[in-house]
Amino acid sequence: MLKRRAAALAVPTNDMAVQARLRCLGEPITLFGEREMERRDRSRMIMAKLDAEGQLEKLMRAHEEEEAAASISRDMAEEELEYPFYTEGSHSLRNARIDIAKYSLARATSRLQRAKRKRDDPDEDADAEINWALNQAGNFSLEFSEVGDDRPLSGCSFSPDGKRLATCSLTGSAKLWTMPDIRKVSTLKGHTERATDVAYSPVHNHVATASADRTARYWNDQGTLLRTFDSHLDRLARIAFHPSGKYLGTTSFDKTWRLWDVETGEELLLQEGHNRSVYGLAFHHDGSLAASCGLDSLARVWDLRTGRSILALERHVKPVSH
Repeated sequence: MLKRRAAALAVPTNDMAVQARLRCLGEPITLFGEREMERRDRSRMIMAKLDAEGQLEKLMRAHEEEEAAASISRDMAEEELEYPFYTEGSHSLRNARIDIAKYSLARATSRLQRAKRKRDDPDEDADAEINWALNQAGNFSLEFSEVGDDRPLSGCSFSPDGKRLATCSLTGSAKLWTMPDIRKVSTLKGHTERATDVAYSPVHNHVATASADRTARYWNDQGTLLRTFDSHLDRLARIAFHPSGKYLGTTSFDKTWRLWDVETGEELLLQEGHNRSVYGLAFHHDGSLAASCGLDSLARVWDLRTGRSILALERHVKPVSH
């Protein structure tokens, strides 16, 4: 009976209107993991129950308040169109965006040329290295097992030439190992809390580490600290190098991810866009895009050349970590 009554009720299709109606009815505007259609169905069932109880007056009052809220929202939307919100970036960020654009255009051109050759000439083995790696993957076997630290390991990364491996652990330290003889060559000590991630630079044998002490640190392959990045307001989760090796990205539980100049240590970009902790970060191979994900179940793709969020991936119902 209640379902039939609910089916007969008119419920807004606009999600903002649905949230406004739930707010007017004194209900939570959203539940954890709830999506637009689920929120609309919940609103319909609540209205049907109130209607069955004879609370039509409350429904009418909620409808009037919803209309007023919608009118205010339209006015605010018009103001935003007239006066767009933006934050002016620094001169260093402008130069970095230009540098990233030049770098990514060259890489994209080369990639597209390879794809065109392969399309025009099927016998052209432009992806020989990739095919070799895929064939090797079918023959994986356990080569060794080694105790990396006194506490659990939280990250690892191979050097560009594959001759070294960096690991980090909850002790707060990171270690560098030679491959394939598994010999420890140095220990990176400096963090005051647990280490959360480690990454090798894509262009040389320098290493970056992230920690719950709110800092990221940059080391050479001898274990000497070269730089400390310390503007985050909460513990760090993951770090990633831009393919050029000039920039370092860090994610944090302060709901932001940041981009740093590796050589100067300057914070180039403080990027918001997530409403909960940001956890994962990755750069496109061309260097033009970055993707972030977090505990708000959302992933975003950013154009590093313009600073715009160009894609939001919203289908996850639980936190996204990588």
